[in-house]
Amino acid sequence: MPNHLDGNALAGVLSEVFTTDVTAARARCGSCGRTSPLAEAMVYPDAPGLVARCASCNHILAVVVTAGEHLILSLAGLDTIELRATGSTDG
Repeated sequence: MPNHLDGNALAGVLSEVFTTDVTAARARCGSCGRTSPLAEAMVYPDAPGLVARCASCNHILAVVVTAGEHLILSLAGLDTIELRATGSTDG
């Protein structure tokens, strides 16, 4: 496989969809069940978009493609994604 970046590579493009930093969200892999911040995913930028894979089992977690004025997002490889609620004061 080609070289990869970490999940922080998703921050810019996902900021167009989510109002919070999604790379800090805890995500659960639909294949192996590993739960970790999305920033720990392995992101491959050499596809037609960004492909995020589980750092544990290499399962595809998310695909983000920018096509003109459209952003196409698939989170099909995730069982869950836990985001901080807007206005939350918890640490």
